[in-house]
Amino acid sequence: MARPIHYGARSTADQVLAGIDLTRRRIVVTGCNSGIGFETMNALAANGAHVIGLARTRDSAQAACESVGPWATAIACDLMDFESVEEAAESILRLPGPLDAIITNAGIANLPTLQTRYGIELQFLVNHIAHFALVNRLAGAVRSDTGRIVIVSSDASIKQAPAEGVMFDNLDGQRFYDPFIFHGQAKLASAIYAKELSRRLVARGVSVNSLHPGPTRGTGIDKYRVSNPRLSHRIARLFMKSPAQGAATQALLAASPQVAGITGEYWSDCQIARGNSLLADEGLGRRLWETSEEIVSSIGAVGSKARMGAVQEYAIIDSPPLRPIRRAADFVGF
Repeated sequence: MARPIHYGARSTADQVLAGIDLTRRRIVVTGCNSGIGFETMNALAANGAHVIGLARTRDSAQAACESVGPWATAIACDLMDFESVEEAAESILRLPGPLDAIITNAGIANLPTLQTRYGIELQFLVNHIAHFALVNRLAGAVRSDTGRIVIVSSDASIKQAPAEGVMFDNLDGQRFYDPFIFHGQAKLASAIYAKELSRRLVARGVSVNSLHPGPTRGTGIDKYRVSNPRLSHRIARLFMKSPAQGAATQALLAASPQVAGITGEYWSDCQIARGNSLLADEGLGRRLWETSEEIVSSIGAVGSKARMGAVQEYAIIDSPPLRPIRRAADFVGF
């Protein structure tokens, strides 16, 4: 019988990791510079982990890593730029030793107007495709038997996703665009990817799970949702999690022994939850994987031509020794 997990919606990342020694663990966190990502990195580092923090710019990654102490390595990774994603992956792979966990925390949401890059709608590109490319490049470096991959999804994957799950014939948004449906599609794609990846890595003993962090202050998810954002946001904040509470489920999945060996699940509030019923559709999982591979391959071909003859400079910064600072960032970014 599974051991019960005594954490819930109001638990914090520090609480779920209390007493766990993460010395010599190496954990990658995307979107480390603000909100949930920063609190996740802070809690992991406070327990001894060497955190590899990724953010859009070198400066923002470095500032965040300096804030959590000496055992953090900052790497620039702009998820809108696949040359940057590739360079970030190569930078991580050049560091010594295996990875113990990867947390795909970064994301964007509910863009009010259609934006595309590489011919792909931007929410789908950043939230799913870029992380698909990054994680697949790093998966071979994740420690067998104990390694973990944590894919941040959202309950938008249940409430806002299209009925078919993924609109394969409209990934560029040209047929129609609705910001909330496309956000739901991107977050469902993240959860489906986690499910499919868990099947592919089960033989190696690497656990892969997805999660909904819960409505959290400072993420900007509801920035475009309401007609009177100031009033509605003040009311909504009364019921939202703090960034430290929003970080709890992903911290639990990345490092707690209580969830060791659990894979292929969708989580919310530190508990296994019921995700979109389409997560059980293995055919959809395979089709999404194959389509994602094709997109990454086509982007790589374009990028290779653009970079031909260029010297790649990897963005690795080792933070100087500093005393950890406990703070909660309350602004939008990844």
